[in-house]
Amino acid sequence: MPDNGLVADIKNFPQLYNVLSDEDKEYLLANHSVKYFAKNEKIYREGDKPKGLLCLGSGKVKVYKAGIGGREQIVRMVAAPNFLGYRALFAEEAHIASAEAIEDCVIYHIPKDVIFKLIASNRKVCKNILKSFAVELGFTRYRTVSLTQKHIRGRLAESLLFLRDIYGFKDDNITLDVQLSREDIANFSNMTTSNAIRTLSTFVNEKVIAVDGRTIKIVDEPKLERISKLG
Repeated sequence: MPDNGLVADIKNFPQLYNVLSDEDKEYLLANHSVKYFAKNEKIYREGDKPKGLLCLGSGKVKVYKAGIGGREQIVRMVAAPNFLGYRALFAEEAHIASAEAIEDCVIYHIPKDVIFKLIASNRKVCKNILKSFAVELGFTRYRTVSLTQKHIRGRLAESLLFLRDIYGFKDDNITLDVQLSREDIANFSNMTTSNAIRTLSTFVNEKVIAVDGRTIKIVDEPKLERISKLG
């Protein structure tokens, strides 16, 4: 696909490029590839074996696992710049989930032997990857508890707040800078699509959010946070 103006230079991936020596920067520039993915295109599938490190340079991605009856459970929403699919690479296993672009994306692919060489020669690279692991592990543990203990309203409120934290707002400071289908919102909140639609409508009636198609505005942030905390 064409780049559509997306950022396609690994120099803009600070967690990796900014901590390299000049020699390692030249090595990385000569030994990586740039891949483009269109909206809704699969980046990798559950069961695939990774061949290198994926770095999301531009765009947004959902990571999900297929459950019983083919229903998806979204386990991670990823914003650029961020590492992607790296658990399987370092565990030397196949991916246990799939990743899909939710808008056009640019991904830098660094072959396994190249990233391992950079990690061995640069402690800061290793530290940044470990930090990313730790942040994701903390998020996963928290979500495991909240998705099983919170009621529907609390789960959906929490999901909207996480989308705020991950993707931020547009220039008006109330519109979430991501557009998801009702099904994706449901799969991120561990509920049925019909329950997600009803709960979103309830939040609209309570003037907590405003909805226009896939565009969601958080108009009463404190109230949404209270709903999330109450569970």
